[in-house]
Amino acid sequence: MTIPVRDVSTADFPVSVVARSKEVPVVVDFWAAWCGPCRVLGPILERAAAEANGEWELAKVDVDQNQQLAAQFGVQGIPTVIGFRDGEPVARFTGALPEASVREWLRQLVPSEADRLAEEAAAARHVGDNDGAERLFVSALEHEPAHPGAVVGLADILIERGSFEEALGLLGRVPPTSEVERLRSLARTRQGAGDLSSLEATVESNPDDHAARLTWARALAAAGHNERALDEMLTIVGGDDPDIADEARQAMLDLFEVIEDAELVQEYRRRLANLLF
Repeated sequence: MTIPVRDVSTADFPVSVVARSKEVPVVVDFWAAWCGPCRVLGPILERAAAEANGEWELAKVDVDQNQQLAAQFGVQGIPTVIGFRDGEPVARFTGALPEASVREWLRQLVPSEADRLAEEAAAARHVGDNDGAERLFVSALEHEPAHPGAVVGLADILIERGSFEEALGLLGRVPPTSEVERLRSLARTRQGAGDLSSLEATVESNPDDHAARLTWARALAAAGHNERALDEMLTIVGGDDPDIADEARQAMLDLFEVIEDAELVQEYRRRLANLLF
């Protein structure tokens, strides 16, 4: 049975770490009993190793008992953690990082099953196999419900298919990176699709109905009529209904995220700022 955590000394380091890392990644925790941060970090690493199901192993090196080994790997502060793969040190950090940061570091060192599935899904998406990509992204999320790559990849497919609410709910699982925010904006923008002719007729029959005008503007944006949509939204922002005006402002910000014409975005950002300030 694989032992995910073991104490290692200078004598058995060549076998337990260097040779072993040619079979499975080994994470080495250089620590000491008197070190407060080590007592914080140690349980995080041990818990992650136990959860890894043999995908990687944790070796703990007491620097007081193995000073020569610590010096050999340039350990100047503890805890220091070094990841070994294929017999070589490939990544390291020093200090008691938060658990989320430790797990992200481990993700870079040792791809999880969810990582592998998400990577296969992205490759399938690249060659146009959206059905296969979707199945793989879903499988990745079964392993890790908040896997960033799988969330973003699946949300992109859902938006393309028109499942906007489902995409927005999915994106709520992960932190707001620039790509996540772009997809949220894209979903909200395309969510406004509608019959342009009938919506325009409604606005023409009652120009002061800014709620109807915003619905029309969103439909314009969803149809790709970006400049005209921005003009309508800007008119609403300058109106006397603060609630609808704020909705229009947010709709403009969403549209800025998805428009590829940088000059157009810059122009309307300036006009929006002038109107608000």
